[in-house]
Amino acid sequence: MQISNFKVSLLARSVALLVTVSVLGACGGSKDRTVNHDQKKSQPVEHEMMVQPMHPMLAVEQHAAVAVQSKQARMSQMKSLAAVQYPNHDIYYHEAINTENYQKLQDASVVSVLQQPVSTFSADVDTASYSNMRRFINSGALPPKDAVRVEELINYFSYDYKNPSNSTLSLENPITLSTLLSASPWNANNQLIRIGVSAYQPDVQQRSAANIVFLVDVSGSMQSNEKLPLLKQSMLLMLNNLNEDDRVAIVTYASGTSVALPSTKVSNKADIEYAIQSLSAGGSTNGSAGIELAYRQAQLGFIENGINHVYLMSDGDLNVGMTDIDHLKHRISQKRKAGVQFSTIGFGEGNYNDHLMEQLADTGNGVAGYIDTLHEAQKLLVDQLGSTLFTVAHDVKFQVEFNPRMVSEYRLLGYENRQLERADFNNDKKDAGDMGAGHSVTAIYEITPAANQGLIDPLVFQVQASNKMAKPSSNEALAEVRVRYKQSQSSVSQKYTQRVLPTQYIEFDNITQDDRFAIAVAAFGQKLRGNSVVDDLSFAQIIDWASSSKGSDQFGYRSEFVKLARLSHSMTAALSSEAITAPVPQYDITPQPTPLTLQERNQAHRYELSQR
Repeated sequence: MQISNFKVSLLARSVALLVTVSVLGACGGSKDRTVNHDQKKSQPVEHEMMVQPMHPMLAVEQHAAVAVQSKQARMSQMKSLAAVQYPNHDIYYHEAINTENYQKLQDASVVSVLQQPVSTFSADVDTASYSNMRRFINSGALPPKDAVRVEELINYFSYDYKNPSNSTLSLENPITLSTLLSASPWNANNQLIRIGVSAYQPDVQQRSAANIVFLVDVSGSMQSNEKLPLLKQSMLLMLNNLNEDDRVAIVTYASGTSVALPSTKVSNKADIEYAIQSLSAGGSTNGSAGIELAYRQAQLGFIENGINHVYLMSDGDLNVGMTDIDHLKHRISQKRKAGVQFSTIGFGEGNYNDHLMEQLADTGNGVAGYIDTLHEAQKLLVDQLGSTLFTVAHDVKFQVEFNPRMVSEYRLLGYENRQLERADFNNDKKDAGDMGAGHSVTAIYEITPAANQGLIDPLVFQVQASNKMAKPSSNEALAEVRVRYKQSQSSVSQKYTQRVLPTQYIEFDNITQDDRFAIAVAAFGQKLRGNSVVDDLSFAQIIDWASSSKGSDQFGYRSEFVKLARLSHSMTAALSSEAITAPVPQYDITPQPTPLTLQERNQAHRYELSQR
């Protein structure tokens, strides 16, 4: 082509040059375009070079039309991207760009005592939900509803419950039960029953030697700083607090599996430290194969009547191998019965599989934790190491029977995925949560006294039957709380029973700091889950309760909770007023001309000739 033959203005020359570049680009990319059916497939590409260029003004018009279309398409893409990056609601943010997986749970509904007077559930000492919630809030976003498990928020903290029986705790008598009856601070019509179980705290020197296998995810998804680097630091912290007679093995898994460190005595700390420091990430995630290899290592170092524990340390993103949760749970259940516990420690964000990690730990009678900071690693793997390794009460189950003459309705706060059948309580073959040394478990029921108006109307045809019930006697119990547990190495459970009496009632302003703080955390969890029960309760009130109930707070955990509640309050207020809705960014888009096909250029050329 001889563009110099055109005697046109500088603008026209520029446009013609642009079109020429487009033609050359079209010649190089013709494979992806539709060719005129009249054109022979064997026609040389060079024939396109013989087509004369279109008139400059026509090129300008078409270029302008293309530019408008391109800009509209690009702005549509940018608006979609902006909706992801700058959402009006934080929950949408995480659903839009994250692949994190959480079990879908519905808040426990109000239950009629006449229809279902007995509530049964398993103990839960997991804390993963709390630290994961903290990660969201500290990053400037409210957590998704399903990431919040109210009972794990409550049980993240330790409580010094009184021992009503004044009995001395021991390995033979490992737990104590206490209850509280007080007003519901978010519903003047209701009351709260708090159930607290505390476990025996033996001297750390009393525990048996431990055979520990770290199953470490070194797949490509673990490369970021908050994953493998933090994981390695956490392992080193834990290593420094193990006994010299303990043994450690390290199994890694990615596309394949390997034994990074065979079972080694902690007295050879340098070898273990070197193995930890040598861990690096890369590959996909064959977690099921890693679990099998970890169990083989656990069996090689198995300590009869001792502590045998596998720690899965991962983001939970198992994308290769036996990923069906039921299959994994069955395998872990088999090994649990053989004496090997299984805990999960989660790391990272973006692809964290909370659902899988929690279920595997529950099945393995271990603990599901989540480490977002080295501070959390200190708490979980150092301060609470004895609780994790030294189980003092196995298969701990709760059962509460409510008296229909005293209570018309009840609602359990949290424990949605820990519910048991009524018959499971007395079935010693039914697995439940374990309690380690020094653990405390708290459960809170909201009840409606029989004399008050409830949410559920009485059944019409049971009115006469209910009227025939004898009037309650003086100080008749509202409920009976039962706890079953097995002593260490025992297969037969024991039952602990205590009744909740009206005379125990304490005004909310007069309850202990521990109880007020636990109730504040329970209210906060319900707010994060969007439970309408606490719609009228303000974050400011929750913050006030928690701030006045911090107590000694040796490690600052309660003070940190207050900060998280304050941040949540600010973010919620901003969202409701749309004060922090970020504007859609303006992009300076320079549209690129779309190369024309041969057919289109022929049509344009014919149009140009017809206009002369």
